[in-house]
Amino acid sequence: MELVTARLVLREYTRDDLDAAHRFASDPENVRFVTWGPNRLEDTRLFLEGWLEEQVSEPRTGWTFAVTEPGGEPFGSIGLYRKGPYDAETGFVISRDRSGRGYASEAAAAVLRFGFETVGVHRIWATCRPENLGSSRVMEKIGMQREGHLRDHVRIRDAWQDSLLYAAIAPG
Repeated sequence: MELVTARLVLREYTRDDLDAAHRFASDPENVRFVTWGPNRLEDTRLFLEGWLEEQVSEPRTGWTFAVTEPGGEPFGSIGLYRKGPYDAETGFVISRDRSGRGYASEAAAAVLRFGFETVGVHRIWATCRPENLGSSRVMEKIGMQREGHLRDHVRIRDAWQDSLLYAAIAPG
């Protein structure tokens, strides 16, 4: 499965993506605000194995896409994860050497469309840490609205962290 935008191809991961995925997943700065990482090589290998299994599961409840330029290696990851019959969560990480170019917004907008039009969910939500201004801007840019501030919402590297909750509702 692929989602194609003006500049990107969001495609499902393959085993050949291990080295490229590990480059962004092992960078402490790239994963500073997420609940996983920085990855060891084995962590990235297990991540890929899990998503290869998900690609053939029925019914499918999760989609994790490698963010690439046409014909290029992954430099980020974005997913959609069904949480119930009518809602799903999304999340993304883009390599810091590609940040500030609009790739996250382009990929996230494509995943929202996919979730609403193909998967058929009514509501898609995401969280980010309050100090992650880049992610907040991405979510607002693609039409997600801030719904709340969740105190001590997640534990990241042995410390409780707050989250901002954003959501979008299917058009129409």
